[in-house]
Formats: sequence, C-alpha cells, structure tokens
Amino acid sequence: MVIVKPKPRSQKISLLDTPYYHICSRTVRKAFLCGVDKETGVSYEHRRAWIEKRLFQLAQVFAIDICAHAVMHNHLHIVLHVDTEQMKSWSTTQVLERWHQLFKATLQTQKNQNKQPLDKLQLAIVESTAEI
Repeated sequence: MVIVKPKPRSQKISLLDTPYYHICSRTVRKAFLCGVDKETGVSYEHRRAWIEKRLFQLAQVFAIDICAHAVMHNHLHIVLHVDTEQMKSWSTTQVLERWHQLFKATLQTQKNQNKQPLDKLQLAIVESTAEI
C-alpha cells in the first residue's frame, strides 16, 4: 500500500515549470454546491452564480486568467493561468491595494496605504508582506 501525504502548495506549484494549473475542490459529507439534492428535493442551484462571481473576482485580484471552469453539484474544476508578467509589473502599493480588497490590512500596510510615514523597519515589513 502506498500512502501519499498531502504536500503544501509551495511544493506543488512551480511557475517556472508551467503557469497553467487544473484545480479541483470537493465538498465533504455529501454536501451540495449546486443542483438539486435528490434525497431532500432542496435546490442549491442559486449558489452557482455566487461561486462563479467569487471565482472571477478572485482571478482579477490575483492576476489569474480562468481558462475553463465547471461548477458541479459537489465539486468544481478550474483550469487557470497565472499571469506572472502582470504580477511583476505591480508596485508594492498595487499589490497591497489588491490584497486589501479581500483581507484586512496590517497596521504597517494600512499606514503605507494612507501615505503615513514609516521607519525603515516598518517599510521592510511592508515590502516583505507585499513580496509574499
């Protein structure tokens, strides 16, 4: 028997090898993403638009092109392209603006976005955050 241990994304994704990836995400415990549950008759079809809207919003924030996608009743497939050239053109400020569309700012990144003065250590923290 071969036991396959999960790997962190940092070990699975290599943009030097390819910018294209097929992603599959599944629900657990027979949960429904979309469609009609045949056992209960409950429709979850309204979620399809939510999922697609969020998917394309995230793609814009993270410089990802959605090549193809399929939202199934209990899983979804995405074929995506990571646009590294677009990412490389972003300044630290642009990276943080995009990040703040989805996540709360740290004290340092908030100060940076508000054009407040930062000392060298704070600026280094901001740069490090943007790099990650």
